[in-house]
Amino acid sequence: MSGGTAVPLCRKHPLSDLEYVISDSQSSLLVAGHPYAETLESLAQKLGLPCLTLPPTSDLGTSDEADTQEKETAITDWADRPAMIIYTSGTTGRPKGVLHTHSSIQAMVQCLVSEWAWSKDDIILHTLPLHHVHGIVNKLLCPLWVGATCVMVPDFQPQKVWEMLLSSKAPVANVFMAVPTIYSKLIQYYDQHFTQPHVKDFVKAVCKERIRVMVSGSAALPLPTLQRWEEITGHTLLERYGMTEIGMALSNPLKGPRIPGAVGLPLPSVEVRIVMNNTTNTTIVEGNHRETQVRPGLEGKEGELLVRGPSVFKEYWNKPQETKESFTDDGWFKTGDTVIYKDGAYWIMGRTSVDIIKSGGYKISALEVERHLLAHPDIIDVAVIGAPDAIWGQKVTAVVQLKKGQSMSLPELKTWAREHMASYTIPTGLVLVEEMPRNQMGKVNKKDLVRLFFP
Repeated sequence: MSGGTAVPLCRKHPLSDLEYVISDSQSSLLVAGHPYAETLESLAQKLGLPCLTLPPTSDLGTSDEADTQEKETAITDWADRPAMIIYTSGTTGRPKGVLHTHSSIQAMVQCLVSEWAWSKDDIILHTLPLHHVHGIVNKLLCPLWVGATCVMVPDFQPQKVWEMLLSSKAPVANVFMAVPTIYSKLIQYYDQHFTQPHVKDFVKAVCKERIRVMVSGSAALPLPTLQRWEEITGHTLLERYGMTEIGMALSNPLKGPRIPGAVGLPLPSVEVRIVMNNTTNTTIVEGNHRETQVRPGLEGKEGELLVRGPSVFKEYWNKPQETKESFTDDGWFKTGDTVIYKDGAYWIMGRTSVDIIKSGGYKISALEVERHLLAHPDIIDVAVIGAPDAIWGQKVTAVVQLKKGQSMSLPELKTWAREHMASYTIPTGLVLVEEMPRNQMGKVNKKDLVRLFFP
């Protein structure tokens, strides 16, 4: 109503990152929740900005008679006004501010509310940060839009989440959304602590009976995680695909069969194209919510995903050149993701820049290689990167986190992989790490990994 634009900050970011976002977005006011007052006040002083510290929640809602005297002015152009700038963890350079209007956010919310059947009786357990579309739109604005309940869990701890999912004390959650890393950690906790048969039966019964939908997104969901989660809870995780710039674009159905590893079909009001990355821009696939058309002979061919629709963002904040480059002349947003359409669904092969490895003339999807390697009994986590190589162009290199107490050599990995993978996709490099460096959304920055291990 005041015409302001919200810029959510990440409370775990170092001061330098916060300062960058505040300065880049040209913010004029900082607002701090009670625990973060000190952090933001010091930044506010440094940047010469006012800082408002919110009282602890118990004090909210006591002052009803706030400025009702002001003349009410009807706002007619609210839809096109800027509403929020979300900073995206780009694979190149500093994060970019993605500007959404009130109407693009409304489009995102209404689409998911209808597709995933939100109602005011829903109760969602919220475990994700609030400075990304997944946390702020899918998990906060959707339930608030319909008057549902959000139970906030500020810091993810597997034990706490299991307790809340299984507790019969109100509020009893019936919706859960998370990133693959969170599901993996919940599975690890389950395997360590829920060992008795009757406990396992109880967990499965409660999850099947109470929870209506469980969603996974923000990163590729490994097949072993999906299968194990189904064994434990009886739920096939609903996979979907979205981006800061477009909200959610593709989704497996709420009702109906979900294809493991695929991200389903376009959501209502979303149009998509798959375009060959060569100069002629041949359109391989054209699709919307109702139908998908494939050019004859091109089914299963890779291309870049383009998206159009009311939920697409307005611009990269103060970056006219980059905004222009990210759209085609006829208004399609270029996602930079390589995608194929097969078996009646869309499959994400990876970020064109980092997940498509070109080795000895082959184009290899890093995500496909990761899917295979995660089936190895000793591998907990893996990121596949293209290491620069004079002969091959890039070498398929696996950065691997092993189960405690296990060891692995490259020859051992290759021997195992020959049984499971196409020969040219088998890693020719192996790097072992104690812990996979992932951000809060469960994403690995592969450019950082390449810089770290192959300086």
